[in-house]
Amino acid sequence: MKTALIVEDDLINARVFSKILTSRGGLAVKHTEDVAEVIQIAQAGEADIILMDVSLSRSVYQGKPMNGIQLTQLLKADPQTATVPIVLVTAHAMEGDRESFLQQSGADGYISKPVIDHQSFVDQVLALLPNS
Repeated sequence: MKTALIVEDDLINARVFSKILTSRGGLAVKHTEDVAEVIQIAQAGEADIILMDVSLSRSVYQGKPMNGIQLTQLLKADPQTATVPIVLVTAHAMEGDRESFLQQSGADGYISKPVIDHQSFVDQVLALLPNS
């Protein structure tokens, strides 16, 4: 079974995503907003895909605040974790944001919150999962 790691600072969102991904997507789900833990899970190969909240208001790494864009850059820069697909999830979806977020972060996809169409959300996530 494939595992999705949800990196999200809002527990309600995390629960909603979890529920959709397990019930409709047939995925196992992990959730954390702890940056060191995210890196550890990714490096250990324990996540097949990462759903990354862009804001991560409470996350800190090595003493500095870190948002989802920066964390995605970090994961994409590490050869051990560079191949894990990362989907940015954000409520700040303005025209043009998507492109700039994707460019800045090197992420593989982008989903805006709130997630209204559950099936389309699952389809987007499953489409980015590696086949192996």
